[in-house]
Amino acid sequence: MSPVRGPLVRDGVVRGPVRRPWRLAAEVTALLVAAVVAFPLYWMLLSAFRPAGEIESTQPRPWTSSPSLDSFRRVLEQHEFGRYFVNSLVVAVSVVIASALIAFLAATAVTRFRFRFRTTLLIMFLMAQMVPVEALTIPLFFLMRDFGQLNTLGSLILPHTAFSLPFAIWMLRGFVKAVPESLEEAAYLDGASRGRFLWQILFPLVLPGLVATSVFSFISAWNDFLFAKSFIISDTSQSTLPMALLVFYKPDEPDWGGVMAASTVMTIPVLVFFVLVQRRLVSGLGGAVKD
Repeated sequence: MSPVRGPLVRDGVVRGPVRRPWRLAAEVTALLVAAVVAFPLYWMLLSAFRPAGEIESTQPRPWTSSPSLDSFRRVLEQHEFGRYFVNSLVVAVSVVIASALIAFLAATAVTRFRFRFRTTLLIMFLMAQMVPVEALTIPLFFLMRDFGQLNTLGSLILPHTAFSLPFAIWMLRGFVKAVPESLEEAAYLDGASRGRFLWQILFPLVLPGLVATSVFSFISAWNDFLFAKSFIISDTSQSTLPMALLVFYKPDEPDWGGVMAASTVMTIPVLVFFVLVQRRLVSGLGGAVKD
């Protein structure tokens, strides 16, 4: 680990730490990458506040001189928008809770217990993550039809939970493995049952990993359009927010201001979720418990 260079004293004057050229280059590169990534979000927000005349202009500018809330007003006045918002929230929260609990129990099982085909099972989890979602949409459609789940929120919750589990199990496996077995043995010696150790000791220790996997589950379920378009066919009351974008997108005369305003509203719950889990997310991505 390289030592941190502190302030330098030259000719009786305290000077700041010397910046190495490679570090300055890395910082500039990071800022450029961040600007490239943030620019589409900025353009979406800018288009949401632009009046209709500026959106349709053939000479777009990276600013607006007369911001307007008309696009947001059209979105919020859309009579089904509130229902779509609640449906998306129900689907995303259900997927997060179900995938977190199932992945926690599965990761504990494949880490703490010895059984046949354990390695094969882990490889199957990894292979399942590699299968493209588009290739499974048609088989899932027939499966949901046979189960009578078409036009219900269950047809969105079940597939997203299944697709979130492989990644969540693989990630939580490292967190569970990092918890020392001596802690488990000490808990048993103190009279704790397996269930009490699982939920009162192990669960809080791997909570940062659960938060990290929950972010992935929440975003994939919240932004889903493919399953919502494929499984919600006739009952529009079960549609989710991505489907609300189709209301403002008309082939002959698309309402780009409404599309951008609706997209901006869709990002607000994701930002709120990130703010709520920010601290645990950083610790979850940074590492696990040490012995």
